[in-house]
Amino acid sequence: MSKSRLSRLIVADSESSPDMLHATRFFAPDPFIFLEKNGKRTIVLNDLEIDRGRRTAKVDEVISYAEIPKGKSKQGKGPAKFHETVARFLKARKVRSALVPSTFPLGLANELAKAGIKLSPETGLFWKEREFKTDSELQLMSRVLKITETGMARGVEVLKASKIGPKGRLFWAGHPLTSEILRAEIDSAILRVGGLPANTIVAGGKQGCDPHERGSGPLSAHTLIILDIFPRDTRSGYYGDLTRTVVRGRATDAQRRLWETVLEGQTLALNAMKPGADGGPIHDAIKDFFKQRGYPTGQKKGRWTGFFHGTGHGLGLEIHEEPRFSATVFKPGQVITVEPGLYYPHIGGARIEDVATITRTGVRLLSGFPKVFEI
Repeated sequence: MSKSRLSRLIVADSESSPDMLHATRFFAPDPFIFLEKNGKRTIVLNDLEIDRGRRTAKVDEVISYAEIPKGKSKQGKGPAKFHETVARFLKARKVRSALVPSTFPLGLANELAKAGIKLSPETGLFWKEREFKTDSELQLMSRVLKITETGMARGVEVLKASKIGPKGRLFWAGHPLTSEILRAEIDSAILRVGGLPANTIVAGGKQGCDPHERGSGPLSAHTLIILDIFPRDTRSGYYGDLTRTVVRGRATDAQRRLWETVLEGQTLALNAMKPGADGGPIHDAIKDFFKQRGYPTGQKKGRWTGFFHGTGHGLGLEIHEEPRFSATVFKPGQVITVEPGLYYPHIGGARIEDVATITRTGVRLLSGFPKVFEI
């Protein structure tokens, strides 16, 4: 049977599974069953969730586990095991084979195979349409980016209010300003407007040269500080992603030149992105541009310096989802981050990130926070 005719099966919670959330638009913290057969979408919920599911889930049918034919566990007395319940549900629906996400639980897959149900894992996105956002999805992403910008604004506000103390240390509200304190202020602002922050990056100085370093300890004036914020909207499940690199105080000529070069690299990418353009050559062009400006990429004493990560990634119900910037030919409806960066421990790290959607003629920015630098 061709994949297009196979039933589709997901068994997962929708808070951590973007495939389940996309299929149902229903948040639930515990795993439940989703089945699409002949175009009809059914979910099976426990009694705790059934009423809410019937009100809000975007599916054709919502049933309770109690409606599945009963049976005792084959392994002894007591109620049936969960995998036996899933198998009985599928057999009752005459499903003997199904397409599942590549993240489908291996243990459950093995048990269903023993019950005579063949599962085929899908490669890449389980729902191919997730790569191309609808107008309503773009509105949801614009909302979460506003949430993200609220957090960024709070970060800039606190830095602006901080005082420069002895040895260039920053103080705020009478105490040393640390990455942890500034991150807490950013995250609190996000929570107040309906976002769920996770691993917000506040990394200054040499810490900013490790792109995924969260940052810790006291922050200093006159150094590059990377603020990278990527919360989830608690209402929709979509993610925002925004990065700014700032200096509290006065930047050195080397810091300013690094930051300006990164901004030019981002502009180069945005100007080149349009339907039919290949992201790989654009990424290479940015790296070449940086090298021409005196910022080569390579290893020094076992550590990478320069531009050694991707130009961007797909964004949506996952913080990193398809497509990868350098591995796609751009198409209308894609939503992609654009985030070149340069990292040299003797100067610091600089990264500037915005979110854009591919239109029929080029790109449209979904994020609009100012490119602040000196504060």
